[in-house]
Amino acid sequence: MSTGIAADLSPATWTGRIDGDTAEHLRWHQAVRPFAPDADESGCVLIGFASDEGVRRNQGRTGAASGPDALRAALASMALSAPIYIEDAGTVSVTDGDLEAGQQRLGRAVAAALDVGRLPVVLGGGHEVAFGTYLGVSAAELRERRPRLGILNLDAHFDLRADPIPSSGTPFRQILAAEAVAGTSCRYDVLGISRTSNTTALFDAAHHLNVRYLLDDQCGFADHAAVDAFVTALLDAVDLLYLTIDLDVLPAAVAPGVSAPAAYGVALEIVQRVCDRVTASGKLAAVDIAELNPALDIDNRTARTAARLIDRIVIGHRSPHESV
Repeated sequence: MSTGIAADLSPATWTGRIDGDTAEHLRWHQAVRPFAPDADESGCVLIGFASDEGVRRNQGRTGAASGPDALRAALASMALSAPIYIEDAGTVSVTDGDLEAGQQRLGRAVAAALDVGRLPVVLGGGHEVAFGTYLGVSAAELRERRPRLGILNLDAHFDLRADPIPSSGTPFRQILAAEAVAGTSCRYDVLGISRTSNTTALFDAAHHLNVRYLLDDQCGFADHAAVDAFVTALLDAVDLLYLTIDLDVLPAAVAPGVSAPAAYGVALEIVQRVCDRVTASGKLAAVDIAELNPALDIDNRTARTAARLIDRIVIGHRSPHESV
């Protein structure tokens, strides 16, 4: 069993508003502590992935490498509705253009968190974070006991490009290729696809790879039942789930601080509803947040929205370790 997490950057000291030291006054910064693999606790461990190398390779607007710090800052003074065990393991940083090595380091960190019973919450970073998170989930001991893996991507894009050089546009094609080589079972579903942001070639690739998806305009306020059925079908078909949230799935007015803001997007109400269902399922093994670009954000809207989703996922989480 691997228990250590070797981050490139140690976690900074968390600070924020203090109203008191008792449980009814608790905020995130008062609950976070360094990662301690030997602690007899269950909860979540935050792992930063400071990278926009994949976005650069995909010809997007760079700046997502600053995402982990902005997410931590947005979380810091948020009130906690219940006392939970939160750890910060620091940040894996891609500073030399070697994205692949960074994804391998992230994978080892995610596997280490899972192997001691924690929920890894990965703070990206471009959506190249997805391949690193997947490497960790696939290497964890939990995967051996729960082999049928599902991936739910909340995203305006398929990220199934067949480019020879990996980028933020290729991670799920890489994942499906790795699963095919290993002969293991993986289902990949996407909620929030924008028809105008994906070429016919990408829709063809999705069909060829048996990717199930809902378009953004199929995820409106009147579509709760269809969205619920989509998520339930995935949960029923898998033993273990990895949730990845690309913030460009949200409307640009809610999430302006991303590489490719959505012209339409999926309402926060729907995204939040999906997160609630997934984290309460007892099958969620890992989650990551991708594409926050603080330099493009307005009034920290994107960071605050992402922090709200993280808080709900962590508070409502039912660990898959409990029912293995």
